[in-house]
Amino acid sequence: MASRPPRGRGAPVSRLSRSVGEGPARAVLVPARLSGGDVLRVGMAGLRTRPARVVLSALGIAIGIATMVAVIGISSSSREDLLRSLDALGTNLLTVQPGQTLFGDDAKLPEGSAAMVRRIGPVTTAAATGTTDVTIRRTDRVPTEVTGGIAVQAAEQDLLTTLRGSVRTGTWLNAATAEQPAVVLGSVAARRLGIERTGVHVWMGDRWFSVIGILAPMPLAPEIERSALVGWPSAERYLGFDGHPTTVYERSDDEAVQAVRAALPRTVNPENPDEVEVSRPSDALEAKAAAAGAFTNLLLGLGAVALLVGGVGVANTMVISVLERRREIGLRRSLGATRGQVRVQFLAESLLLSVLGGLTGTLLGAATTTGYALSRGWPAVVPPWAMAGALGATLVIGALAGLYPAMRAARLPPTVALAGT
Repeated sequence: MASRPPRGRGAPVSRLSRSVGEGPARAVLVPARLSGGDVLRVGMAGLRTRPARVVLSALGIAIGIATMVAVIGISSSSREDLLRSLDALGTNLLTVQPGQTLFGDDAKLPEGSAAMVRRIGPVTTAAATGTTDVTIRRTDRVPTEVTGGIAVQAAEQDLLTTLRGSVRTGTWLNAATAEQPAVVLGSVAARRLGIERTGVHVWMGDRWFSVIGILAPMPLAPEIERSALVGWPSAERYLGFDGHPTTVYERSDDEAVQAVRAALPRTVNPENPDEVEVSRPSDALEAKAAAAGAFTNLLLGLGAVALLVGGVGVANTMVISVLERRREIGLRRSLGATRGQVRVQFLAESLLLSVLGGLTGTLLGAATTTGYALSRGWPAVVPPWAMAGALGATLVIGALAGLYPAMRAARLPPTVALAGT
């Protein structure tokens, strides 16, 4: 019995069958099918022969995918940090400020506005601040015009509780210090004045005030961060404060926020409720998140352009590969490989090349997101859908980039391919 010839690696072997019918039996060649493992091995073999070109081609895909994953991850991390801040600070904070009169002049809130707000049933806490006409300077030798953008405000003792703020250094105003020339600086105000500790003195009005505390950042009240806060009695005694608040901060039960918001103008100024403006600071943070999302879409577009350029690079690599491997294609065809099998081979190489770049880009984008988020103190968030979408886009780009080269390779006749080498 004759021995069966061994199967070769790389070229499919046709199966020999016989057709029995009228007349002599005829031999029919049936092309062997390529299994998934065969396709993978053939594709990897084509990439291993040109490692430098593979790395450079995959780099374009990796840059585009890394850009898209990093943009989505950093945006998601920023949004998660914002949501955590909102959860900690609450969305039930409302601010009451004077609007304008019928004649276009600046209105004033009545004295005792905060006390009237506290009479509203669902209100849990309320406190007021009032802007003075004086400035704060590091020494009395600094010109009055140099304010540094810092406002000097009178503050009620419940302000820190209402804003859910904290003191970074020192202490907050109490019943004793609220009547003395003592001041608490917001985080931005302290930085602009170059003050990092308590116990130093600053010049306000016509006298020295002692710094007794420096506040931590307050995302819901950035105006407090840029302020120097003194007690209400101290502001009236030493700074000529008229006692009219400029802002009333209020917190109520979450389910009653809208009802309280509607009642605040009539409560604060019953005679002229139209001269009262009520706002919710958390709305500004939510708008900031929406603006960040719009910017994210722009960066995603740039990442998509980089991914498209990478896809063009893969297509170019595959076209050159077809031209360089005409002898191989002709040899495979002469050994029995069908056009479809040649087409699958080159399409598999293109997909593997793109997947290599996609996996590298996804890992790079996730690492970039994690590093940036940790440097900003944010939670590192890389949405699973972003990684899955990146890999899906990689497969689409690989398929499109390899389609034309694969069809071109499949159209080469064996005789032409062998004769052209």
